[in-house]
Amino acid sequence: MHPDAKLIGTAKTLRFVPNREDLFRAHGGGYNPQKQAFDAVGPGEVIVIEARGDAGAGTLGDILAIRAHAAGAAGIVTDGAVRDYDAVAAVGIPVFSQGSHPAVLGRKHVAWDHDLTVACGGATVQPGDVIVGDSDGVIVIPTAMVEEVVDAALAQEDEDGWVAAQVAAGHRIDGLFPMNAQWRARYEAEHAREDR
Repeated sequence: MHPDAKLIGTAKTLRFVPNREDLFRAHGGGYNPQKQAFDAVGPGEVIVIEARGDAGAGTLGDILAIRAHAAGAAGIVTDGAVRDYDAVAAVGIPVFSQGSHPAVLGRKHVAWDHDLTVACGGATVQPGDVIVGDSDGVIVIPTAMVEEVVDAALAQEDEDGWVAAQVAAGHRIDGLFPMNAQWRARYEAEHAREDR
């Protein structure tokens, strides 16, 4: 909803199941798991909603977005849709979704439970996983892999920047992107001098 926004935080999960009238009557009203999850979100957490990729009804609206923002949440990710799209965007919290839909969740979803492993957008997400998002999309990093992924990402950013500078200086892409042995040796030699 905010193409320039960047998102990083730890997952707080919420799962919806397909709507069934009897289940919605028993679980959909009152202080249901959706409201519980939004009330329990803390600073730096990202509410990740499993809606089975079904964008045929909203999975949150402006009131819940306001609650998450007021609690200091880092953002919201849903593989479903958002109601009150313009109002949610105006809240200012980063929200990643499949778009908007005017219907309330009971049209397609029943909020079933929270703080458990979910599947969102084809990815498995566990509470506490690191969620990173920008205009390219959202990724999930298991907590045990965070340091390894960050180190690899920083190294790749540095390498890509160097390659971009070589291309901008007029070098051909062939052999440079990806680097062959000759370009790799040159890159490593230049970085060895910089590290001294």
